Amino acid sequence: MRIDRCDFGSITIDGKTYDHDVTIGLSGKVKKRKKKLSKRLYGTSHIISRDEAEAVFERGCGLLIVGTGQEGNVRLSPDAEDYLGRKGVKVLLQPTPEAIQSFNRARRHKIALIHVTC
Repeated sequence: MRIDRCDFGSITIDGKTYDHDVTIGLSGKVKKRKKKLSKRLYGTSHIISRDEAEAVFERGCGLLIVGTGQEGNVRLSPDAEDYLGRKGVKVLLQPTPEAIQSFNRARRHKIALIHVTC
């Protein structure tokens, strides 16, 4: 599984282009991000809620790579950060172009949440 590229508003993974935020599971399965879980609590999808962190988490992952958008606007809520920390997950928050490079280089059991716009 390889993230090929990301442009403002889209991401291409293994040759398939998605025009929305995505999550990538341990198996490499790509899903549409459930950003409503965060938006209903904070009024924005730029703050990841605990509910969304729970939806992304998979037993066995050691690393969550968060593509914070082209301008780096996404962040974890304190509750999400606490939840992931208690699960033993290292979180790497980077602007999406950098997060893509980190994802492609990472060899450990990884999952990802990628924001494709701001």
